[in-house]
Amino acid sequence: MSNSIELFKQYLPILDEVYKNASLTSVLDGAPELARAGMNANELVVWKMKMSGLANYSRNSGYVGGDVTLTNETVKCNFDRGRMFTVDSLDDVETAAIAFGRLSGEFIRTRVVPELDAFRLATYASATGIGKKEAALGTGKAVVEALRAAHAAMDDAEVPTENRILFITSALKGAVDDLDTTASRAAMEQASQVIVVPQSRFYTAIQQNDGTTGGQEDGGYAKGEAGKNINFMLVHRDAVIQFQKHVAPKVIPPEQNQEADAWKFGYRNVGIADVYENRAAGIYCHSAAE
Repeated sequence: MSNSIELFKQYLPILDEVYKNASLTSVLDGAPELARAGMNANELVVWKMKMSGLANYSRNSGYVGGDVTLTNETVKCNFDRGRMFTVDSLDDVETAAIAFGRLSGEFIRTRVVPELDAFRLATYASATGIGKKEAALGTGKAVVEALRAAHAAMDDAEVPTENRILFITSALKGAVDDLDTTASRAAMEQASQVIVVPQSRFYTAIQQNDGTTGGQEDGGYAKGEAGKNINFMLVHRDAVIQFQKHVAPKVIPPEQNQEADAWKFGYRNVGIADVYENRAAGIYCHSAAE
């Protein structure tokens, strides 16, 4: 039994690597130590600072006094999803351990990561105060003009030029690349990093299936009723609150399973995707017109 547990533990570093390679939004993850700042397991504390601006200096009386106010706000994790799988021990033996051995990695790569990306991007796209534009982008030239407008909006809001990450569909990136002009290359190079996102993960709203309601038994997610296809999203890395607070893969070998002669694999992911209230200008979402 202990050998079974030790064998499974060897998969854990691989699971972490699968997430980092497959996830398109992991580049926005915050520092792990900050995810433990909340008093409760599903909370984070966000600090806010407000201070006075410059005032006139007097040669007689010197400086004008200023105020600094430091407050905090507790935010709750808004992503809490999980699944438990059962694989009969004979099925596992007859498939040379493929049935259970490949289950965890495939589940994270094909079901967990796409939903995490879709949830995060949809959350940022629907946040209050971000830059938004709805329009059809039928040509590469139109995409270039839209990208310039997005960067200009951030420039006007004094968002730092460093760490602006561009998430864009493959079709639109291809349309820009096909232009192969100085202007088109400059439009793409304005971003610190360009990440191509499949349209299936790129909506302004998604529906997360609960796994029990009729028609939702398969779980996962789908495009929300009010959701629109996103063309591209420009995100400043420091504008988002993104943490995986609790990631818990669990294995129960047949010897410990009191219900059946079967392996059980459980997975739970608790995290948060949100936008700092005073940094909403660091996100610009361009979505398809109705």
